[in-house]
Amino acid sequence: MPSFLPRSTPAAQRVDPAAILSFLDAVDGRPDLEMHSLMVVRHGRVVAEGWWAPYSARRPQLLYSLSKSFTSTAAAFAQADGLLDLDDTIVSHFAEFAADITDPRSRSMRVRHVASMASGHTRDMLGEAVMRDPEEPVRGFLLIPPDRDPGTVFAYNQPCTYALASIIQRQAGMPLTGYLRPRLFDPLGIGPVGWHTFPPGREQGFSGLHARTEDIAKLGLLYLQQGWWEGTQLIPAKWVAEATSERISNPGEANPDWRQGYGYQFWMSRHGYRGDGAFGQFCVILPEQDTVIVTTAYTTDMQAVLDAMWAHLLPGIGTVSAAAGSAHDQLSARLAHLELPACPGEPAPVDWRPWTSGLFTIASTAGTWVQPFLTSIEVAPRGGGWQISLIEPANTLTFPVGTGDWTISDHADRHGETIPVAASGGWLDGHTLRAEVIFLETPHRMDITCTLPGRTAQAVWRHPPLNPSKLEHLHCPG
Repeated sequence: MPSFLPRSTPAAQRVDPAAILSFLDAVDGRPDLEMHSLMVVRHGRVVAEGWWAPYSARRPQLLYSLSKSFTSTAAAFAQADGLLDLDDTIVSHFAEFAADITDPRSRSMRVRHVASMASGHTRDMLGEAVMRDPEEPVRGFLLIPPDRDPGTVFAYNQPCTYALASIIQRQAGMPLTGYLRPRLFDPLGIGPVGWHTFPPGREQGFSGLHARTEDIAKLGLLYLQQGWWEGTQLIPAKWVAEATSERISNPGEANPDWRQGYGYQFWMSRHGYRGDGAFGQFCVILPEQDTVIVTTAYTTDMQAVLDAMWAHLLPGIGTVSAAAGSAHDQLSARLAHLELPACPGEPAPVDWRPWTSGLFTIASTAGTWVQPFLTSIEVAPRGGGWQISLIEPANTLTFPVGTGDWTISDHADRHGETIPVAASGGWLDGHTLRAEVIFLETPHRMDITCTLPGRTAQAVWRHPPLNPSKLEHLHCPG
């Protein structure tokens, strides 16, 4: 059953609430940085937490590559269960195509190499691996000879993690979520999660996990506590030490917090270490401060989130200012009222006929991130408000749109899948309406414009999902 971490106040755990306020000022002051949640845990207690509405505590979030740290944890259990050894060669776990792998470097690649992104390749090869073998990307991966000897060079390479995840699932005879449920999720009190799959039907490992902010914090706390949880050593302390220290150097990375070295599916940071995922999904573990910091967000400048942590939040851990009392009240009010601004626009027109007399056809626009499968949009009145239908081949997603605020809809499409969205919008003038749609179990937002008299529409992502997919897939699976 889901459970919650104990709560406390920042000052009681010697965290300056003014430092958290300063961090919030820094991230909210950047228009290119959209925060979705924040949780700060010190001495095992949550001292600050907040969600920018319409995001909320109860909804799982697509973690992107932060999923890798959960895969690392599955590997810790698999090693303890005797399902794998770090010195096993990858090909030894795939005997059915071992004869196809003739390159000596590919044959010498070991579990510890893929766990540390040190396969010997010098680039991410996910697309190449799938092209080589769409039905078994591990085979496609191993068919591409490494550029260097395994263990000698770092390259952030998704097939490395997929190979690790595939070995665990093959040896365990079940998906990662099934394997982790009794070993990790249940002991930590983590409720339902979902993990997207990849050919041939395995859970991805390298991405695709959906979990809640507090679930992420619990994983970070488990590692902070050296694998110990409520009287039980869940994962070996030796694994924690090895996974969260430098296994391979990566001085060529562009950003300072990405060139501190890499462990087993964990990044080393200028302070502590972390798991992270695209667009600002972070689990930052600070052993010296006995602290875990979790964020979910949308930004293409992930370094900016860490910079704000180091400049504003970190100095306040372990100290409390004289003004902590008033700062605590300000922080509590701030965290309780976090929200993303709604889309501006006027209420629906009195005369609906021009807007309901046909579909709006999607117009392609050069240089924009359009949803590739979307064909048309329908606008219609709904009660005292209005709704939009996004139409793709064989599926339609319909949801109400709020005017001046967000309207949240847990919509079931024609396949019975629930796709939570929040929408706001309105009319810019007599012939143009605009809406923004947030897919609440992902970091992603779509901007929609419908225009008369040509009945054309645009549906453009702020930034598209990393794996182009139909709208029906933009939610927590299962």
